[in-house]
Amino acid sequence: MFSIFEKTSFACSKIITEAYSTSFTLGIKTLAKRLREPIFGIYGFVRYADEIVDTFHDFDKKYLLEKFKSDTYEAIEIGISLNPVLHAFQSVVNQYKIEKELIDAFLYSMAMDLEYDVYSEKKYEEYIYGSAEVVGLMCLRVFCEGNTELFDSLKSDARSLGAAFQKVNFLRDLKSDFCERGRTYFPGVDFNNFGNEAKKQIEADIQIDFENAYRGIMGLPNGAREGVYLAYIYYLQLFKKIKKTPSSKIQMVRIRVSDGVKMALLAKTLVRGSFNVLF
Repeated sequence: MFSIFEKTSFACSKIITEAYSTSFTLGIKTLAKRLREPIFGIYGFVRYADEIVDTFHDFDKKYLLEKFKSDTYEAIEIGISLNPVLHAFQSVVNQYKIEKELIDAFLYSMAMDLEYDVYSEKKYEEYIYGSAEVVGLMCLRVFCEGNTELFDSLKSDARSLGAAFQKVNFLRDLKSDFCERGRTYFPGVDFNNFGNEAKKQIEADIQIDFENAYRGIMGLPNGAREGVYLAYIYYLQLFKKIKKTPSSKIQMVRIRVSDGVKMALLAKTLVRGSFNVLF
């Protein structure tokens, strides 16, 4: 039965999410049930694309990414793929009318990681938009469930949320990105001489993104608000830990939020959500 194929395809994306991200998994599971599968479908797709450029070192990454890209567009066009991750994603794209421009921008940003080690201001903005902001917009299409007016009103803040998450990831992953892969995402920053002043400037920019994102989260429909807020406060907690870490140590360790803290934040969010007071 085709319904079983559909179910198992989304189940694959769910497994991928659970394996790669505790934070996003708990956030998605806090969404209304009807929204969970579509968001798992989006996450599975973006996670696997990212894996191609980040970890498939023994393979031809450029070929694999191009193949992934062509298979993605074919799946969207014909409405099916034997790759369960792509089948789940195309189903979400076609159901929620996710724009091709968003997918184009995302896949372009993945290709950038194969070409650039040091990012200019322009390339940095392009990368942030394609790798993170458009993912926020894809999810927003799902959350708005066809309400174009609501989508347009929350579009800017959804981009800010994606940007905040990505920039925090950049700081968290300095050890692997800069020290191991030689990548420098933040423009004009010398990570061989990374000081507290440069770190504070980056953090000030991230803080603005978090503030804008919070405003947007409060405007989301009830079924989406709790789950997105939970992911938000996970990352906000991570950001707070990073801010407390001296610049001299940020490249030596990978900052993380413990599972115990995550569960405490989950419980707090659920209690506050029950009273409709997420702040």
